[in-house]
Amino acid sequence: MKVGIVGATGYGGVELYRILSNHPHVDECILYSSSEMDVPYSNSFPHLTEISDHILKNIDVEEIKSNVTVLFLATPPGVSRTLSPQFIDSDVKIIDLSGDLRLKNKSEYEEWYKRPCVDENVLEKAVYGLPEIYKADITKAKLLANPGCFPTATILGLAPVVENKLVNEQSIIVDAKTGVSGAGRNASQTTHFSEVNENVKIYKVHEHQHIPEIEQALHTLNDAITCISFNTHLMPMTRGIMATIYASLTDTYSTEKLLDLYKDFYADSPFVRIRKQNEFPSTKEVYGSNFCDIGLKVDERTGRVTIVSVIDNLMKGAAGQAIQNFNLMNGFEETTGLYHAPIYP
Repeated sequence: MKVGIVGATGYGGVELYRILSNHPHVDECILYSSSEMDVPYSNSFPHLTEISDHILKNIDVEEIKSNVTVLFLATPPGVSRTLSPQFIDSDVKIIDLSGDLRLKNKSEYEEWYKRPCVDENVLEKAVYGLPEIYKADITKAKLLANPGCFPTATILGLAPVVENKLVNEQSIIVDAKTGVSGAGRNASQTTHFSEVNENVKIYKVHEHQHIPEIEQALHTLNDAITCISFNTHLMPMTRGIMATIYASLTDTYSTEKLLDLYKDFYADSPFVRIRKQNEFPSTKEVYGSNFCDIGLKVDERTGRVTIVSVIDNLMKGAAGQAIQNFNLMNGFEETTGLYHAPIYP
């Protein structure tokens, strides 16, 4: 099988390449870039010197249709809006990491992303690719919207209690933190070293574009959920997301009972690991892996539950999950190329 990566010079693109270049069902990765063409890939990533001899190619839709079975779009929002519709009538399967295909409501996308949305007929064909919740749909998908990093950690952290209606739907508060790589490879005042080092910043207060994506997914699990409180913080680290989630319980439940519920809910999800009672995950414990680790505890004084969900934003939050979806879409074992220990320390 030949696969293509559009946006190969970004962090998500090189992470896709790292995994796909060793994937047992992939014969060749063809790398495309709109900013750097006809130059060695190792010019962008010197750590690939003598490992990769790939030359970056211009994005040619007809050439892609002729040579590629699955195309990954590791691009900023806005690119897939024009590119993915050109493959709708072809045999090429599309896995879009950009966010352009995640929201089913066109006006909602335009409100939160501040740009025109793809045509609604394209949105209707796109499957939301969170394997732990929508696996059956993913296996039949030809056009797939890979979830965002914050939504992945948040939805997986909440799904068991939301679906089983164990929390007050209006009480959900998410306090999320991310590493700097989530902002992409291009430097900005917000993300350069002297701004980030020894500093913690809240950003996009009540305005983060991942909010409607989270609400949309939670609503499919429990239609009483219409909105949540969600805010994000930038941390002085390269990779990782921690979503600390608070919600009021609808009845008296013990920590042990909720942990049993989570273990049952994710029994067939190889990349979700539920921690023991009084054990909580840290971002370093999933670094470089496709795992989502979850810990929780009931506060009997207040009747609330605290849920901690961690992922690597470039893996389970982007490239790793995209390849998990690639496996499911093509009938491969879900863990192929992905089931390895996190990098530690």
